[in-house]
Amino acid sequence: MTDLFRVGVIANTHGIKGEVKVFPTTGEPDRYTYLKEVILDTGKEKKTLEIASARFFKNLVIVKFKGIDNINDIEQYKGCELFVTRENAIPLKEGECYIADMAGMEVVTDDGTDFGILKDVMETGANLVFVVIHEGKEVLLPDIPDCVKEVNMEENRITVHIMKGLLD
Repeated sequence: MTDLFRVGVIANTHGIKGEVKVFPTTGEPDRYTYLKEVILDTGKEKKTLEIASARFFKNLVIVKFKGIDNINDIEQYKGCELFVTRENAIPLKEGECYIADMAGMEVVTDDGTDFGILKDVMETGANLVFVVIHEGKEVLLPDIPDCVKEVNMEENRITVHIMKGLLD
């Protein structure tokens, strides 16, 4: 189980006063309007940054961090990821789980056969796609009702139906 959840990636700088364009990787990008702080992963260290302001432009969020007032102070962080702690994550509704908590789950078919281990979950425009390690190879399974039958967090198991053509 992870304690950090990715909410964005710094795409580029915006202007000369230290603002950045952030590509949001959260299901609710409007959360930036009330988010107080994020954790910047520089690759070498993690820094907590306070958000001074956020506004939206097309599919991006323009973010201004407190104490960063110059393009030279933020430019080095282009491409870096932004995270929030589990405490600052969006609260779950009944029956929901965090995608980050699903990695490593056992995947079985609807007839009870062991199929593999969930490696990752990709977010696409249409639906989630489960990346499952099956017989040493990655298999992509769409998170649609015809394929994913049940996600059981208590038993750490996902039950799937292997639709025709998915393993070809």
